[in-house]
Amino acid sequence: QVQLVESGGGLVQTGGSLRLSCAASRSIFSIYVMGWYRQAPGKQRELVAQITRGGIPNYVNSVKGRFTISRDYAKNTMYLQMNSLKPEDTAVYYCNAVKYDPPYVEVWGQGTLVTVSS
Repeated sequence: QVQLVESGGGLVQTGGSLRLSCAASRSIFSIYVMGWYRQAPGKQRELVAQITRGGIPNYVNSVKGRFTISRDYAKNTMYLQMNSLKPEDTAVYYCNAVKYDPPYVEVWGQGTLVTVSS
């Protein structure tokens, strides 16, 4: 079973930057679609950014131009570089990995809290 461990969350002021990391327990990027989700207090979990097996990124409109998703194959680690942070970016951020080829497998990390102060 693949395991995902996030790190990099913390408290930052408006306009600041953070980089989140998601370390996978083994090499999975060639067979799993990777993504970052977030859940703010009282809100549903939402997809923030996703990167396909081929390396094509997609972003929710609210973070386009500010966030960048990337992968390091050598380190089995995915990143989310977050710039120009806003208070509305405050949430618990979760790493996600999905294998669509049968059998379907979906894995979540434990989450890391990002707090943006105004």
